[in-house]
Amino acid sequence: MKSKSLSSNWWQVHQSVQALHQGGVIAYPTEAVWGLGCDPFNADAVAQLLAMKRRPESKGLVLVAASIAQVEPLLQGLTAEQRAQLEASWPGPYTWVIPDPHNLIPAWIRGDSQSVAVRVSAHPVVKSLCEAFGGLLVSTSANPSSHQPAKDALRVRTYFGDQLAAVVPGALGDQAQPTQIRDLISGRIFRA
Repeated sequence: MKSKSLSSNWWQVHQSVQALHQGGVIAYPTEAVWGLGCDPFNADAVAQLLAMKRRPESKGLVLVAASIAQVEPLLQGLTAEQRAQLEASWPGPYTWVIPDPHNLIPAWIRGDSQSVAVRVSAHPVVKSLCEAFGGLLVSTSANPSSHQPAKDALRVRTYFGDQLAAVVPGALGDQAQPTQIRDLISGRIFRA
């Protein structure tokens, strides 16, 4: 029974990754709430996600990764102390706003900032998606602006219905609130 569950989850991840490569928006469980994700380098997919959430591009979006190796290009200009701070908290429920002076990440992800918000997740579904996709994914709460973030797949489907290319099954992590967002350089907390 356990092996069937693992193989069906693998199949769902595989199907979801295909949808991501085709420019789709998917929903998946994260550390505290359900998230929406897409390929951050596909402008049309990001525009669709922003329209679904009714969120302005200027606010920027969070990126999620399976490992520090997946975000390594963004870490090149950091001091040893800054890297150590990231590595001490990742993988885990910490989102860091990191400078992107070489514009490695598209403006439609950064919003009005020259920095980008990034998390290396320990959540098994998020890790599986990023590993299978081969890189970073957009990770934003699954809710239209001004609505409560979805805490289950039913709420996700209620909010977005057939606008989603896939819904990856799985359980939420053990965090009570969405991850903290903190600026690596200034220490400013954007979301506690």
